[in-house]
Amino acid sequence: MTTIENTLSIMALGGINEIGKNMYIIQFADDILIVDCGGKFPDESLLGIDLIIPDMAYLEENRDKIRALIVTHGHEDHIGGVPFLIKKFQIPIYATRFTLGLIELKLEEHRLLRDTKLIQIDSNAKLNLGQIDVSFFKVSHSIPDCLGIVFHTPEGNVVHTGDFKFDFTPENNQYSDIHKMAEIGQKGVLVLISESTNAERPGLTPSEKMVANHMDTAFMKATGKIFISTFASNINRVQQVVHAAIKTNRKLALLGRSMINVVDVAMERGYIDIPDGMLIEASEIENFAPEKIVVLCTGSQGEPNAALARLATGNFRDAVIYPGDTVIMAASPIPGNEKDVSRVIDNLYQLGANVIYGSGSSTGMHVSGHGYQEDLKLMLTLLKPTYFIPIHGEYRMLHHHRLLAESVGVERGNTFIIKNGDVVDVVNNNAVQTRSVPAGDVYVDGFSVGDVGEVVMRDRKQLSEDGMVVIVLTLSKRDFRIIQGPDTITRGFVYVKESENLIREINDLVKRSINELLDDNVRQWNVMKQNIKKTIGQYLFKQTKRKPMILPIIIQI
Repeated sequence: MTTIENTLSIMALGGINEIGKNMYIIQFADDILIVDCGGKFPDESLLGIDLIIPDMAYLEENRDKIRALIVTHGHEDHIGGVPFLIKKFQIPIYATRFTLGLIELKLEEHRLLRDTKLIQIDSNAKLNLGQIDVSFFKVSHSIPDCLGIVFHTPEGNVVHTGDFKFDFTPENNQYSDIHKMAEIGQKGVLVLISESTNAERPGLTPSEKMVANHMDTAFMKATGKIFISTFASNINRVQQVVHAAIKTNRKLALLGRSMINVVDVAMERGYIDIPDGMLIEASEIENFAPEKIVVLCTGSQGEPNAALARLATGNFRDAVIYPGDTVIMAASPIPGNEKDVSRVIDNLYQLGANVIYGSGSSTGMHVSGHGYQEDLKLMLTLLKPTYFIPIHGEYRMLHHHRLLAESVGVERGNTFIIKNGDVVDVVNNNAVQTRSVPAGDVYVDGFSVGDVGEVVMRDRKQLSEDGMVVIVLTLSKRDFRIIQGPDTITRGFVYVKESENLIREINDLVKRSINELLDDNVRQWNVMKQNIKKTIGQYLFKQTKRKPMILPIIIQI
């Protein structure tokens, strides 16, 4: 795409019509700023995939124009893709102190930390990046040090809210900078980009203080060990667990690598206060009476390999859940994870545990870090944008956010509900959406990034559903006659000892098929293989109504 001179362009490479892998681009002429670079965890249909990150093809085409990555906060869906971005582009990263600590963990794991320029900012920072000046304001969320961003462009001011809610009694005393937001609104906001996660939920988001009171009550009532599962990055919740443990004289153990790493960063940088002697190793849990232990672990989303899922199946070496122990799920399931979470809860009940789960007033053990409708309307009212782009949500959430915007004064027709890759261009204060850039999902599979595409995923799905049939035969190099075989090997298709007749028929069909080709002087291997796949595929579907992957192997000696 060619740059349009003196045009302000806003686009999303991820984070639209989905919850995850957020990545947004603010561009004026030849200056590109990236906001966030997140990852998204795959669902069960993406077999073998470890992480999903945004497609960065547009950035690769315009690599000389990229000035910086600015990160709003440290959640995985905003920083999970950072190492993969930095592998492609040596650009500076601007983020707050706590967010930088989490980014450093990722860069160190990928051996990129030494060569990456990390610049610490706060809500008072001011940056000059090409023709775009940048300033910030504080917002409340479920993780420390969250920022909204103001891009001062020659065309006008663009505001990205980051993830936010208005909590007037935050656990960490990090209050939303409402006065500063109002000042920004008074000076004029051309375009507001704002998250939409809870745009369907009426009212104001409950305060973190509600959780603290309910947690204290649950700790007082518990008789055995207490296990609490939450997002590792929810430092507010971790501090609430520490306070409740102090009140009930319990030791604290951490389970799960991400929980241990994040708490280490939070302690090192002063974002969490754990008294000396309270923290114990997982191997020490059984050395204390059950009523003296609280275990903080990962796995609130039902992840099969996380600590809570392994505890629920009795598959954790250093800790065991016994009948009468209390398990608290201090997080709500992300859409799509409900089935996995339900499975873990069922397993916990089978162990005889007292399970407390559910968000909001039902249990009081979790409140969202994302604003409800009244929070979103307050942000819109403070900033008073001319144009509005709802982000960070599925289509219905973006739609509801548009209605909220219109209800508080945004002119009908000035809201753009876009898709990943859509570009909103602003020239002379007139915004239009007429073009798009490449955008989509890139799969991370082990050390492979982007090598696994739709064809590979289709093959994996076929293998998982119907298995595989391997047919091996040996031909003479001199006259192409069959010397040995065919031999049929199956994996995940049928049990061979109970399907001898089927296997024998497959071998006979292959033999007849090859001999017919040879009688017609067909000697090309690819033709032979295609004929085998077609003949055997049709036969197996007729016999079994299944479509296994068929791999013919022809050896010539």
